[in-house]
Amino acid sequence: MARPRTVIGTFGDFSYVDTTGGRVKARVRFRDDDGQLRQVQATGTSRKAAERELKAKLAKRARYAGGVGELSADSPFMRLVEVWLADLDLEGKIAPSTRSLYEWNMRKLVLPAFEHFTLREVTVSRVDRFIKTLAATRSHSTAKQAKVVLSLALGLAVRYEAIGKNPVRDTARLRRPQSQAVSLTVEQVEAIRRAVRDWRRGTGLSGPKPDGQLEAIIEVMLGTSARIGEVLAIRKCDVDVTVNPATVRLCGTIVSPTGKPTYRQSHPKTAKSARTVSIPSFSAEVLRQRLVTVADEDGEHLLFYSRNHTPLTTNNVRRRLRAVLEGAGIDGVTPHSFRRTVATVLDRAGGADLAAEMLGHTSSQITKQHYIEPDDTVNPTTAQILEALAPAESARSARSATEGSGTAPGSD
Repeated sequence: MARPRTVIGTFGDFSYVDTTGGRVKARVRFRDDDGQLRQVQATGTSRKAAERELKAKLAKRARYAGGVGELSADSPFMRLVEVWLADLDLEGKIAPSTRSLYEWNMRKLVLPAFEHFTLREVTVSRVDRFIKTLAATRSHSTAKQAKVVLSLALGLAVRYEAIGKNPVRDTARLRRPQSQAVSLTVEQVEAIRRAVRDWRRGTGLSGPKPDGQLEAIIEVMLGTSARIGEVLAIRKCDVDVTVNPATVRLCGTIVSPTGKPTYRQSHPKTAKSARTVSIPSFSAEVLRQRLVTVADEDGEHLLFYSRNHTPLTTNNVRRRLRAVLEGAGIDGVTPHSFRRTVATVLDRAGGADLAAEMLGHTSSQITKQHYIEPDDTVNPTTAQILEALAPAESARSARSATEGSGTAPGSD
């Protein structure tokens, strides 16, 4: 009868060889994950010692993988990063901007902490300490982004059977620090408008004068609730000023992949956030003016563009806005501040569902949590209702005052 095949991940009988110096070598044939039998050995001062060393070595033995691009528990973490990035490109399911962000987060946040470890050494405790330290020294958002890419990469290692489980899943939950959305007041919006309108328009300044696009971009953000990238992606064909109120189709965004030209992506941040919004008169007016500037261009031409008629980058617009406002002594305002302001104004007048619809959110819960400034003022109707609980003496005094005035209920 033929000798039974050794099961993958198991080994046969131990053999022993005496070596010089009174030491003993224990040997055994181990069947790796690729089906190959390989000899594993260890030495000790006695048979028992050599056997213990060999068993310990077998318990920690890496799963053998011989193919190109495959991983084992003893693969360097850097090797996993290379395979993971290649896998992202192979899938092709994420946007180029997201792909660039993932790689940046991995190389700048995660890799410095784990580049000298093998995959088996990336343990739950090490990952947990890394994420908590990042949250404490940087920010909750930074730690969350690092946790996401680390989990994705280690998830790939699990699928390649290099490790048994994803250690990120057993780490402590990241607790978001308490914060609340803050919107701009009408007075603050007017101050921003003045600062942008007056920027670099005095006499005696060298260089070209501002072209007015920043002022227009702000008015469009205030009238549409759009993200800065969505505003910069508005084309001539997306605007209809022939109806009342005028409408804008928000159906794209501007992305700037690392090492590649900035371009207009054919959908916003998420495909479901594409929407057509009616806009107030002040936004419609600046869009009419922008339409005049592109009157000779085709319908696909952007309303906001550089001198070379290429897309403006979101980073450049943010930097310019920051420079203008810092010069006017206004701090803490970003393009997202206008989005939160729109959400808060709409919530006060029409409720959170209307604000969520305008912002392109699928749930008003996101809008409430991150965009609407909380209002802790209770409806004043409560004061009238609670008059029913007034003390009896107060009620009699009120009746006496009424009688003393010469009037009575029901009198002419």
